[in-house]
Amino acid sequence: MRRISIFLVAALASAPLWAMHCPMDMAKIDERLETDPPEDPAVLAQVKKLRAEGEELHNAGDHTQSLQVLGQAQELLDANP
Repeated sequence: MRRISIFLVAALASAPLWAMHCPMDMAKIDERLETDPPEDPAVLAQVKKLRAEGEELHNAGDHTQSLQVLGQAQELLDANP
């Protein structure tokens, strides 16, 4: 029981860290879109859509899902120089 309590406290304490990570990822995506956007218009549109969705999820408090969506956007940017 004590281990479970410690785990729950640690998980709750780390939630603000996840929340602070989302804006950093959004800033990286924004910078990349400004400095080196993908040439394919379809990829660009998808990245912008995922970036907006990630921000909405972040604002709604769903930081885990936000990070996943923002990660997808970053992967698209990395795959399409």
